[in-house]
Amino acid sequence: MMKKLFQTKQFEFFTAGIDTKLELPYFGKVRAGFPSPAEDFSDERIDLNKILIQNPLSTYYVKVIGNSMEPDFCDGDLLIIDKSLEWDDNRIALCFVEGEFTLKRIRYKDDKCFLIPSNSEYPLIEISEYDNSIIWGVVSYSIKNHK
Repeated sequence: MMKKLFQTKQFEFFTAGIDTKLELPYFGKVRAGFPSPAEDFSDERIDLNKILIQNPLSTYYVKVIGNSMEPDFCDGDLLIIDKSLEWDDNRIALCFVEGEFTLKRIRYKDDKCFLIPSNSEYPLIEISEYDNSIIWGVVSYSIKNHK
């Protein structure tokens, strides 16, 4: 069960836990090309909590609000953020910059660190060791909202 923690202008934060089971039918792999002959339906089940959450105490769900990371992530997408994962070049992370959370791609260039939006209409952010910026957590999975 997700419990809402708080909301900012750009994100809604929820706890993540594996204390509840969510076993869903699992039909195995599916072809994205030409159809294959019909196979018997499987009675196998999977629990998405166990697959998507590796570190429950350091994992949060975040709902995206806005479009600075389109097309990678869109308004309404649900992200799984793991604070225990290492961040490095080209990872997408939830960052705390100038008192606000922002979702950006981390890039190193010429001994400088930049936070890069996917949407070119937004500016990149240069951060330095003197800023109060924090890489809060790394995106481990995303669940697309296809409304």
